This record gives sequence, structure tokens and C-alpha cells, in this order.
Amino acid sequence: MKKIMTVFGTRPEAIKMAPLVKELQSNGQFDVKVCVTAQHRQMLDMVLQLFDIKPDYDLDIMQHGQTITDITNRVLKGMESVLQQERPDMLLVHGDTTTTFASALAAFYAKVPVGHVEAGLRSNNKYSPYPEEMNRRITSSIAELHFAPTVGNVENLLAENVAKSSISVTGNTVIDALLSVVKEDYRFGNELDEIDYNNKKVVLLTCHRRENWGEPMKSIFRAVKRLVNENEEVEVVFPMHLNPTVRDIAREILGGDRRIHLIEPLDYEPFANIMGKSYIIMTDSGGIQEEAPALGKPVIVMRTETERPEAVQAGTVKVAGVEEESVYEAASELINSELEYLKMARAVNPYGDGTACQKINTELLKYFK
Repeated sequence: MKKIMTVFGTRPEAIKMAPLVKELQSNGQFDVKVCVTAQHRQMLDMVLQLFDIKPDYDLDIMQHGQTITDITNRVLKGMESVLQQERPDMLLVHGDTTTTFASALAAFYAKVPVGHVEAGLRSNNKYSPYPEEMNRRITSSIAELHFAPTVGNVENLLAENVAKSSISVTGNTVIDALLSVVKEDYRFGNELDEIDYNNKKVVLLTCHRRENWGEPMKSIFRAVKRLVNENEEVEVVFPMHLNPTVRDIAREILGGDRRIHLIEPLDYEPFANIMGKSYIIMTDSGGIQEEAPALGKPVIVMRTETERPEAVQAGTVKVAGVEEESVYEAASELINSELEYLKMARAVNPYGDGTACQKINTELLKYFK
């Protein structure tokens, strides 16, 4: 059997790669090895436990105050050793993290072919998102196979002279993961169970991106505060990122309001289910732009551009920027206009139907045969 190694290091990567690992393990056609870098330690471990994945290798690189350069150096060195020991027939990487870029580079040095899951996303601004935009561009230049979620992603790759024969449209594996964990009768076992989801318009807020630190984040949070103050039916749930910068700004602007729940980060299962129970989602995340439409939830993106234009074109996502007034107006329109809300809630999700992992498995079999 051909040996396939997967590598990932952050929570979003783990969520999107977990169903693929399970698919490859279950079909018995590949010798599957799992390596984690633990670029995010605690949040990664939560996902591994949920999906019952036991890594063969754990580089455990996370250190307090780590920089992008630190992460790159430790992943590159760690993967050199792992690849020398295992000599896989292909290394599967995901998306655009520093783990992805450094692992792909290590595989190139070791002359191990790379398969890029979630390939072809582009914002066309190398500093936004930072460093993700350049991570995925460099990974594309190394990869042997490109598993693109959408036709638009394929067009991006073709524009960069990637061979058409190396690209396949699969949908996004995050839909596979999401649909496996969301349950209508889910119970959180904490204060989230006390929210009246039937009569309140619950806004799920996530905000953590490096480029939003400082004044942009303050503007976003002021807009959320206004939304709560002016709409009695609105409640906000904000699972705060562990970064102290994010937490300090959140507590300063959003703290002390009974209808704003500043809570600790959620494991993937409760997070997926709070998405399912929410009315709208306000985020600067990338992955949520793909997940929420599968649940019929409108998404307001608090960034100046998105590398997921398919969602904007489909009408499931609206890019609001980071200015207080524009963020407030975008959210307020969805809260107060049923027509605008339904337009977005009923739009068709462009990221697939939950069979991405099966499609990737099929493409791998074609490649090796």
C-alpha cells in the first residue's frame, strides 16, 4: 500500500483534516500516518480527542511568545526528521498556516510529493490575511496535487500556470466535519443552555486576526456594543481567543453587559452547535465563511477583503470591512430586515455537500494507479 502522511498543527487545520484522516483510514487502501506540529497545543488537542485521532508523530513545537519565524524553523526541522524516517509516498497539507508552508517546504527538500487540501484560495493581497496569503501561494508552487474547494479556486490556480491535470474540485472538507457533529438537541452544559434561542436573535462573534489587532478590533467591538444597546432582542456570544491582546480589548469594550457572553474558547463540537443555534455570525475568520452557509446562517466578514469570493457571489457572506459604522450597518440590516436576512439564509452554499473527503480519496487512488 502507498503511504500517505497528513500533517497539521492548528485547530482549524485539524477540524478540516480530521474527516479526511478518518476517510483514508477507514477505506484500507492506504497506509496512513498522522503528524501534528501542535502550532496550537490546547486547541489542537481538543479536536484530536473529538475525532479520536492518535498522531503517529507530535512535534509539540508551541512555545510562549512564539513568532512566525520560530514556528517556521521548528516545523521545518521537525518535519525533516519525520520525513527521513517514514519516507511517505505523499504528504497531505492543508490550507495556509505556517505549519502548511514549512511542512511543504520540508517535503520539497526531501523530494516527497505534496497534496494540497483547500488549494487555490487567494485574496491577492500578500499582507492580508498575513501570513496566510503567501503561505498558500508558496505551497501551491510546491504541490503535486491541488484539491480545490470550488471552481473559482481552480481558476486562481490556472492563472498561476498550475497544470490543469493536477487540480480537482472536491468541495471543502470542513462541511464533512460540520455535518457530522451538529445536532438539533445539543446541550452545552454551561450558560449557553440558558439563552432563549427561539425568541432572541443570537449573534455569534469571533474576532482574532493579527491584522485586526488595535484600532480595527476596537471599532468592531464598538459596533457590536451599539447593536446590543439598540436591539433588545439581540444577545452576543463571543468565545474569546486566548491571545491577551484580544481579551483585553474585548473586556474593555464588551465586558459587563448581561446580553454579551464573553466565554472561554469552545471545543469544535460545541462551537459548531452554537453556530447552528445562532441567528447571524460576525467574524474575521476564514473557515466560518464556509461552514455557516451549510447551516443557513448569514455571515458578516469583518475584514477588508476575503479569499472566499464564492460566498460573497452566492450571497451567503457580506464583507463589511473593519470600520465601526460599516460593521454596525451590515449587522443592523440583518437584524431588522427579514427580507435581507432570508436572502442570505436561503442562498446555496458554494462549498459542497459533505463528500469532499471521498472525492480526495478517489483522486489519490487515480494518482497512484
